[in-house]
Amino acid sequence: MTEHISLTRYLVEQQRVHGRIPSELRLLIEIVARACKRIAIQVNKGALGEVLGSAGSENVQGEVQKKLDIIANEVLIDANEWGGHLAAMASEEMEGIYVVPNRYPQGEYLLMFDPLDGSSNIDVNVSIGTIFSVLRKPNEDPTRIEPVCESDFLQPGQAQVAAGYCIYGPQTTLVLTVGNGVAMFTLDREQGAWVLTQENVTIPADTQEFAINMSNLRHWDEPVKRYIDECLQGREGPRGKDFNMRWIASMVADVHRILTRGGVFMYPWDKREPNKPGKLRLMYEANPMGWLVEQAGGAATNGRQRILEIQPTELHQRVSVVLGSKNEVDRVTRYHLEAPQAA
Repeated sequence: MTEHISLTRYLVEQQRVHGRIPSELRLLIEIVARACKRIAIQVNKGALGEVLGSAGSENVQGEVQKKLDIIANEVLIDANEWGGHLAAMASEEMEGIYVVPNRYPQGEYLLMFDPLDGSSNIDVNVSIGTIFSVLRKPNEDPTRIEPVCESDFLQPGQAQVAAGYCIYGPQTTLVLTVGNGVAMFTLDREQGAWVLTQENVTIPADTQEFAINMSNLRHWDEPVKRYIDECLQGREGPRGKDFNMRWIASMVADVHRILTRGGVFMYPWDKREPNKPGKLRLMYEANPMGWLVEQAGGAATNGRQRILEIQPTELHQRVSVVLGSKNEVDRVTRYHLEAPQAA
């Protein structure tokens, strides 16, 4: 009989056997994973749980919130505020940070999350997910008396101590890194447990598959047009091979496909809003996904710079994203560096 390794056992071994994570971080990850199980239940109920449709409100980015956006955000806050492992949280759905209330002990970690990525797909029953990132609170000086503040979150992605996502699809899967490769856990619904189903996930360096929203082609910068045009020319073009295009409009689903079989995902800067460096959020999406992809042997850049080296300047900062199979990401990045910067 195949031995089933639970998420708890995996994390305990990372802590006790390998010495890679402290006990407080292990418990924090387990709490996030339990919150994802609660969100999965709400997602799976769909119309039966009256959770579909718009909530009639907008988030800080001016995007219309779905009912499940708000539910998932509340689930993550309620699950994590009392455990004593966190100092504060930040969410794509909240304007400012959420400091752990004084009635609970404050920990040394900071949690950031996109509670429900791919909200536009909720009502049409396409895979969506939760993305999370964990940082250590800076300046762990026992004499510090100032409360945690927004600037404490403004750390580059390479400072992350844990990151992952949960994808709510035909299977509910938790994908995690603590800086030692990428592991995948599938939710056993009968047992209510996360079971390790893949370890040491590796993204092939080469691919024949790309993911991008082709409807924005006329707005792209020249390096992106050059890359996509070469892919579309297929084996008769300079690449000498045919490419397939995939686009789910859910970053979690697109990245999960890349982690599973390779590919390149692009959400570039475009001319519709030239003063914005990109659409996706650096802190809640690009950093955790970029670290996962790098830990699986891939690469992640904004077209010119490694995403994990970008120094954030604001909580809801946006960024252009190119990530996935290393050789393709390197090619797109080279095309950008060879061209004059448009924005």
